[in-house]
Amino acid sequence: MATVLYPGSFDPLHLGHIDVIEQSVALFGKVIVGVMHNPTKPSTMFTLEERTEMIIASISYLPSVKVVGFEGLAVDAVKQVKAAFIVKGLRTGGDFEVEQQMAHTNHAVSGVRTVYLPCKPALVSISSRFIREIAEFGGDVTSLVPAPVATKLARRFPHNEREK
Repeated sequence: MATVLYPGSFDPLHLGHIDVIEQSVALFGKVIVGVMHNPTKPSTMFTLEERTEMIIASISYLPSVKVVGFEGLAVDAVKQVKAAFIVKGLRTGGDFEVEQQMAHTNHAVSGVRTVYLPCKPALVSISSRFIREIAEFGGDVTSLVPAPVATKLARRFPHNEREK
């Protein structure tokens, strides 16, 4: 089986990400979740280390998945871990347009191909940005994220316990 890299900022990890990781394991066997530092997203909620720890805790039931933090480009991470492909999840047509442009550029500079995996229909509306906003303003995100992420968000925003 092949080794693939699933890169992303995962700020924070959500159930759509978990779905793509599980699909990748079923299709390819070994998955490296590349927790990327994205300079175009300078204000992350969680540090690279915190995001890595949350993912490790969330996917502990998948022994063929390794989680590694990377600074820099995904194509450099692919070379470092000797992955055969980059895996990206798709939710909408808009995701496809953005990911296709990145895939063509990554292939042009590295020769590495990107494989797209659509997430389950029930998960298409989940986004890390929405999760951050909901958690910050006291909403319940437990149905959108794995338990270790929900715990971390509750600690980050202790005021989430709304007065009834």
